[in-house]
Amino acid sequence: MAAIGIDTHKATLAACAVDERGATLAEAEFGNDPAGHRALAAWTRQVAPAALIGVEGSASYGAAAARYLLGAGLRVAEVPPHLSRRERIHTRRAGKSDPGDALAIARITLRETRLPPVRGDDASHHQQLLVEAREDLVAEATRTRNRLHADLLVLLPGYQRQTARLVSRRALAIVRRRLAHRPQLQARLARERLACLLRLEADGARLEAEIGSRVAGHRLLELPGVGPLVAAKLLGEIGDARRFASADAFAAFAGVAPIPASSGQVQRMRLNRGGNRQLNRALFTVALVQSQHHAAAIAFMARKRAEGKSWREALRCLKRHLARRVYRLLEAPIASAEMAA
Repeated sequence: MAAIGIDTHKATLAACAVDERGATLAEAEFGNDPAGHRALAAWTRQVAPAALIGVEGSASYGAAAARYLLGAGLRVAEVPPHLSRRERIHTRRAGKSDPGDALAIARITLRETRLPPVRGDDASHHQQLLVEAREDLVAEATRTRNRLHADLLVLLPGYQRQTARLVSRRALAIVRRRLAHRPQLQARLARERLACLLRLEADGARLEAEIGSRVAGHRLLELPGVGPLVAAKLLGEIGDARRFASADAFAAFAGVAPIPASSGQVQRMRLNRGGNRQLNRALFTVALVQSQHHAAAIAFMARKRAEGKSWREALRCLKRHLARRVYRLLEAPIASAEMAA
C-alpha cells in the first residue's frame, strides 16, 4: 500500500508519494489553485492511484485541494500538525523544507490507521463559519464600544451616570441625543462610531438568529447549560463525532483528558493544555453554568471537593464528564432535519 503526503501553503502544494516501506517514490510541487489541483489529481493517479492521501492543513490552506481530491474519488485524510512535527526528525533530511515536510506527512499517512477524515463543506462546517463570523462581529463591536467610551469621557464627562454601560438600546439612544448637533470633530467621529456600533450589533443579532434556527431542536440543547450559540460552537468544532474511535479519543481531542506524568514510584496526572482550545472553551462554559445552576452538577462538584480536589480541579472533572455526555449525544447518526444546512 502506498501513501501520499501533501504539505499545504498559500500559493503551493508540496506532494510526496511513498511505498509500503516509507521509501520515496516521487515528489512534486503544484500551485494551490484550480489548475494545480487538477494537476495534483492527475499526478496522484499516475504515481499511486490507490494511495491514501494525507493532507496537513485541510481546514485552511489545503481545504480547496482536499475537497477537489475527494470530489475526484480519491481517499483523503487529515494529518494533525503535531504528528508531522515529530516525524520530520526521522526523514534524515537536513534542515526544514516543503518536500521534507511532505515526506513526513506521507509516512504518517502510511503508518497511522486512525487519521480523521477531511471535513467537507457540510452543515457542521456551516455552523463553524457562522459562529466565527458572529465572534468577529462581537470582538469588533467591543473595540468600537471601548473607543466610543474614550470619546465620551472627553465630550460628555460623567455620562455614565445616565447610561451605565454602552450596551442597552436605551443607553445608546441617550448618547446619540447628547451627541447630536455638537460641532466638534471628535463629536462627529463619536457619532460615526456609534452608528458603526449599532450596525455591528444588528449584524451580530442577525447571525445569532440564523444560528438559533439552524440548531433548533438539536439533541445537544437537551444538555443543561447548552444554548443555541454553545451548541453551534460544539457542532462546528466537532464535525462528525463518529470520526473519533471512542469517548476517550474525543476527550483527548478536546483537551479535557489528563495526561500521565508518572515517573518511578510517583504516579500522577497533569493538566492537558493541548487539544482543540475552542472546543475546550465551549465545554468550560457549559461546566461553569452547570456548576452554579444544575443540581446534579452541583452535587458532582461537592463530591469532588470532598475528595480533596480544589474547585478548579473539580471543574476539570466536570468538563471531562461533559465531554463523555456530548460524545454520546453525537456519536449516533443525526437526522438531516436536525442539521439543516
